[in-house]
Amino acid sequence: MTIQSQTRNDWTSALRVDYVLLSVVVMLVIIGLIMVFSVTFAPRVQQGFANPQGDFVKQATFAVLGLIALIVCARIDYRWWGRGALILMGITLVLLVVVLFTPPVNYARRWLFDGSIQPAEFAKFAMVVYMAKWLSSKGEKLRQVTYGVLPFAIIVGIVCGLIVLQPNMSTAIIIALCALAMFFIAGADLVQLLLLGIIGGVVAAIVVFKTPYMFDRLWTFVQNPLMLNDREGYQIVQTLIALASGGLLGRGIGAGYGKFGFVPTPQTDSIFALLGEEMGLVGTWFVLGLFLLLVYRGFRIAANARDPFGQVLAAGLTFWMIFQAFVNIGVVTATIPFTGVPLPFISFGGSSLLIALVSIGVLLSISRAAATKEPNATFNLGWRNGGTRVPRADRRQRNSAARR
Repeated sequence: MTIQSQTRNDWTSALRVDYVLLSVVVMLVIIGLIMVFSVTFAPRVQQGFANPQGDFVKQATFAVLGLIALIVCARIDYRWWGRGALILMGITLVLLVVVLFTPPVNYARRWLFDGSIQPAEFAKFAMVVYMAKWLSSKGEKLRQVTYGVLPFAIIVGIVCGLIVLQPNMSTAIIIALCALAMFFIAGADLVQLLLLGIIGGVVAAIVVFKTPYMFDRLWTFVQNPLMLNDREGYQIVQTLIALASGGLLGRGIGAGYGKFGFVPTPQTDSIFALLGEEMGLVGTWFVLGLFLLLVYRGFRIAANARDPFGQVLAAGLTFWMIFQAFVNIGVVTATIPFTGVPLPFISFGGSSLLIALVSIGVLLSISRAAATKEPNATFNLGWRNGGTRVPRADRRQRNSAARR
């Protein structure tokens, strides 16, 4: 191969990028930066902060770093993550243990280095990578209790247990749901999935009923928040008021009222309510549409991935994004009990934004590699023959050779 042809191949490889997915993510990041500035600048000026744009600058800095990391990860062979999965999980477990010995902030131990790093955010990515590597290596053994259900439950239980101790129940639930979805995609049967779901549900219920503040939130949810006193139903009522007051087109960027002390944590957990207030129903639908398009492209990448590891990894990253977005939006719309979780790419938070963009970079890497193989791969749900639920490139090649 000549140097000229090699250069041409390198350029061709570089152009094999899912530009639709990349464009969706860039638009979400831009919307996030606009909203972070909108909901933080004016209140900081009102409160007399010397640096009212500080939160926006910090978020913009992490956005730039995250986009650089996205480009780097898109260029790295995604199989590299599989080779380092065990080390990545080991580092994450150490961070999750260390954070439990830090001074509490608002009765929680979730941050390291003065709030710069939140280990639970990195745990989401590490768990997806590790589970993708572990599940894709088991094959048909996943249906055996000693090789499938038992070690799976132990791995997920350790990670989620450390996160619950922070306490951070919402992140633990997202990780558990994502792991279950990956377990099913990798080839587990419905009986295993049902068994693990029951066990997980019972454990989660025990934790909620044994933890006063979690039980209070659940009890508030099952009642009518409008009939509760100001303290119990305040956050739910205020987020609904902000979301509804935007009408069809919103009050306009920067013109919302909820950020001035009415809606708690407007730049993080409740940012979707402020987005609805300032951008209206049209703005919220647009953001929802972007997330749905992200999910479609993510599963499309998973369906066309070259190997089982890439398939399960892409599906896991996509499940993580949609579960987290659903939880955040579900809380703001009072569809599920209140819990704190950032809206991917939009909520203020450096760790969350950085690791989400890294994950998109990995998806783009899987997409670039998939461009070299046969298209039109589809998920096989395996209802009739009990097979795996991911497309197998090697299986298609064997079948094609047999026919010839």
